[in-house]
Amino acid sequence: MDISRQYLLRWVRLTLRRYRLKTYGKNWFNALVKDKEQWQAVVGAEKNGPKILIATSVGSHLAAVALESLLAAALSFRGADVHVLLCDSLLPACMDCDVSWFPKQKHFVINGPGKDLCRNCFWFADKLYSSLGFKVHRYSEFLTGEDITAAEQISSSTPFEEIEGYIFEGIKVGEHTMAGALRFCARASLEGEPYAEPILRRYFKAALLTTCSVHNLLRRLIFDCVAFHHGIYVPQGLVGEVARREKVRVVNWNPAYRKRCFIFSQNDTYHHTLMTEKTSKWEGINLSPGLEKELMKYLKSRWKGTEDWIWFHEKPQVDLTAISNEVGVDFSKPCIGMLTNVMWDAQLHYPANAFPNMLEWIKQTIEYFGGRPELQLIIRVHPAEIRGVLVTRQPVVGEVRKAFPELPGNVFIIPPESNVSTYAVMSQCNAVIIYGTKTGVELTSMGVPVIVAGEAWIRNKGITMDAASVEDYFMLLDRLPVNNRMDNAALSRARKYAFHFFFRRMIPLEFMVPVKGWPPYRVELKNLDELMPGRHSGLDVICDGILGGSDFIFPAEKLMKPQGSEN
Repeated sequence: MDISRQYLLRWVRLTLRRYRLKTYGKNWFNALVKDKEQWQAVVGAEKNGPKILIATSVGSHLAAVALESLLAAALSFRGADVHVLLCDSLLPACMDCDVSWFPKQKHFVINGPGKDLCRNCFWFADKLYSSLGFKVHRYSEFLTGEDITAAEQISSSTPFEEIEGYIFEGIKVGEHTMAGALRFCARASLEGEPYAEPILRRYFKAALLTTCSVHNLLRRLIFDCVAFHHGIYVPQGLVGEVARREKVRVVNWNPAYRKRCFIFSQNDTYHHTLMTEKTSKWEGINLSPGLEKELMKYLKSRWKGTEDWIWFHEKPQVDLTAISNEVGVDFSKPCIGMLTNVMWDAQLHYPANAFPNMLEWIKQTIEYFGGRPELQLIIRVHPAEIRGVLVTRQPVVGEVRKAFPELPGNVFIIPPESNVSTYAVMSQCNAVIIYGTKTGVELTSMGVPVIVAGEAWIRNKGITMDAASVEDYFMLLDRLPVNNRMDNAALSRARKYAFHFFFRRMIPLEFMVPVKGWPPYRVELKNLDELMPGRHSGLDVICDGILGGSDFIFPAEKLMKPQGSEN
């Protein structure tokens, strides 16, 4: 796509953003008009409950503002003293920035987001939160001249190669800096990026400023909990790091996969906590035949995504003959599946990884199977590379071609643009190798043996074959093909975890209604009473977790009523 067209699309996106910002929150304001006196009484009442900081930070992130403003109101109904934190155009880079907004990276290097994105960020969220009666804190309020000078000096003078590992006041500032820059570039590595250094330094300065501001805020005001979206990138990753260091409890959240559902986690991003969650949280579930049927029905729906917020194929190709003709694989011979992730996504440090990064895993795996001609390796590249929110600029197929100009004859790649059903292909495999995809939860529920080489959430659950090192990984590959599918005991355990993952950790909020476009939902409240305790079980679980630190687990096994069950 040429630069002029990219800039036209950018102008259209900015125009649409301004429109959405001006019109967003209408449902909130309508609800408040009906119950104005009730709400003023709630806001004006003396708060004896926990003091909560909603650290939205990026005000133009409509998906975050939608849920977090609602949570602020619901927490107020439960007696919490709710404050809000927003960036007031201070940061020279943030998660709102990416190459789709700045196709000419030089513009970002010179100006940052200040001339365009910042103009449509702080004012909107500040107006919304302030109109609801919440105290809004600004990043700049908690920075001294010395803080700003230090951030400028450190970010400009630290050698480029030392930034990623940089630790500031005990905080891993460099790790989040790199994650933010990689997300901006939509790459897993900055190698070859012409503006890599100035982009990284912008994120480095933003990370340092965030760290100083949040440190000063949490030392001046005492909060019981800081709640905010993502928990990674800049600035959210730093907000979490500082809060944990200051002994303030952290709650992170993200939209879940199922419509009207959200994942919340205590003390860290769910990218980490889902791997370390104790198995005792779900091993004792009584998964009745009715609940198991509902689980399998949902998992089947994921083939087309009909019950999810996001899906990649409306009409996936499931016919095996057609797939065989397209891919070139022979399903009558032993097949091993391999599922990749988007290379730049959530580039954090995971100590459990067998490989230093996903690309190295891919290359070494292809090389290994080149010496196993009796097996066919089918690599399914994640469709989100081209159909996600941010199109990757470091596609797996391109990286594989660099490393292997000619693939081994028994290795087949399904590119991201293909409509081939991942599930149809993987269900035909003797075993599937994954790095970080959640698909391992689904495949094991189908009885497919899974080998985990990276940070997949199915790791550590006693269900998969988890590689702890490169040597361990290849020992697992040496055991392929496996003799049988998963046995009944393993299958039962896998389905219990899948039910826990998709129905208990994904907490339903019925009033978050799916819509096309961005954000993917809107708030639909008939009146403010819907935010009161006891009205929505999912909201109660979330508020209890924020206020008191309880697990964010929805008791679906007790509250779900399987279709066809008796009254």
